Amino acid sequence: MKNLMFAAVLSLGTMTAFAQEETAIEETATEVVETTEDAADQVQDGFNEVAVEEIPEAITEALEAAHPGATISKAYMNEEAQYKLEVAKEDGETAELYADAEGNWIDM
Repeated sequence: MKNLMFAAVLSLGTMTAFAQEETAIEETATEVVETTEDAADQVQDGFNEVAVEEIPEAITEALEAAHPGATISKAYMNEEAQYKLEVAKEDGETAELYADAEGNWIDM
């Protein structure tokens, strides 16, 4: 009877210890993910997000010529005045395009 009682207390104690550790790990992981997502929104591969309205007209004209009906969802610019565009096409597909300020497409 003593062995049965001892086993029950021991198993209850270890289950409680593991439950507390998992909670601490989940909280830490959540904080790291939130910080990473915020940083990813602002900077992607050296490109900083810019307003779609700030994109040069040459790029919007080149996009209309190359991909009629496509719209720019997000835009990013790097230090070399190169633009990274997240584009939604009419057929529902999305694409990532790169251009310079003069509207020339760049392979990256």
